[in-house]
Amino acid sequence: MKKIVLLLGLITTFSITQAQLLKKIKDKVDKTVDKTVDESTKGKKDEKKDSEETGTSGTNTSTSNDPASMKAYSKYDFVPGERIIVFEDFMQDVVGDFPDKWNTNSSGEIVTVEGKPGHWLMINKQGVFMPQFIDSLAENFTFEFDLLCDNPGGVWALYTSIAALTDRSHPETWQSEESRFTFTISPQADGNGSSTIEGRKEGSGLSSNSTPTKQFSDKTKPVHIAVWRQKERVRVYFNQEKAWDLPTAMSKTAKYNSLVYWLQGPGQNASYFVSNLRLGVGAPDTRNKILKENKWVTHGILFDVNSDKIKPESYGSLKEIADLMKEYTDLKVKIVGHTDADGSDAANLDLSKKRAASVKASLAKDFGIDESRMETDGKGESEPIDKNDTPAGKANNRRVEFIKL
Repeated sequence: MKKIVLLLGLITTFSITQAQLLKKIKDKVDKTVDKTVDESTKGKKDEKKDSEETGTSGTNTSTSNDPASMKAYSKYDFVPGERIIVFEDFMQDVVGDFPDKWNTNSSGEIVTVEGKPGHWLMINKQGVFMPQFIDSLAENFTFEFDLLCDNPGGVWALYTSIAALTDRSHPETWQSEESRFTFTISPQADGNGSSTIEGRKEGSGLSSNSTPTKQFSDKTKPVHIAVWRQKERVRVYFNQEKAWDLPTAMSKTAKYNSLVYWLQGPGQNASYFVSNLRLGVGAPDTRNKILKENKWVTHGILFDVNSDKIKPESYGSLKEIADLMKEYTDLKVKIVGHTDADGSDAANLDLSKKRAASVKASLAKDFGIDESRMETDGKGESEPIDKNDTPAGKANNRRVEFIKL
């Protein structure tokens, strides 16, 4: 009898210990990434109102993780390209799979990240990752994406390269190409991480430099990265700060045709997460558009998901129109908001009107423009300028227009 009692005691102790161990493992797995598709949201896709912002898809929501205030962006001069030709938020890809339209010599998968909207490409193994649908880069373009690192200091550097690949079927050869521009990101939790540049232009090497990347010290907040090429010049921004401004980094003659990510070395219980890629082309000629063509259309004024709250990274686009109105003191405009076709007509119309009103309020409060010089309206989804059946088309339809009165 004593042996039976002792045996039962051992079994009970083992069961409790095993349960505690399993719980610890589960908590560790669930801590960063939720890889389970929420089936309850699938049937509600049409109910969500313009779930992507004007221009980007859910970079941050209105939580304590909001980005810096508009005032912090007072030196931010980035203005997106006039027309969006690529928008990638991975929503068409199945969670757990590698994205269909990408190429790699490694592996990665689409995941959801706790507390962050949308889908993300998780990269935590050494290798090259390239969006196949980007095969031509104009002499004037902007490229943006959101980047999250769940354990700064636990991963090696992530390289982002603009390259003229000789053979696009082998993106791993990007480092040997004669024309390429690359910046690296090596985040640290203490804020002492760094970014470096390297590359070649018609076979000549670029001088290597380094700059701090304290923006990545908070692992709960994605960093918005923006690249702006104007012929030979290239600028790179991390959130509101300009990390690089290089007047002669790009080749005049090379045919840049690829954007390549390269993770150097495996992570140590850490990963990079990439989402909301946006490629725009064309220079935003605000002055000519307003004064001669009587209308300027911008995709650079961004809003939180399902909200009329303006994202601070909209500062450059807002400053464009504000500077023009300060120069021409008799200029009056109507601000018109537009959405894509996701969600109901009524919800889209209401939100577009609220977003236009928010733009007016910001121009008055943050830039000192007299409210009497501005009218507002919203058209919802009723006046598309592109198709609503592709991510890029929807991104083009989400816009703010300034019409000369």
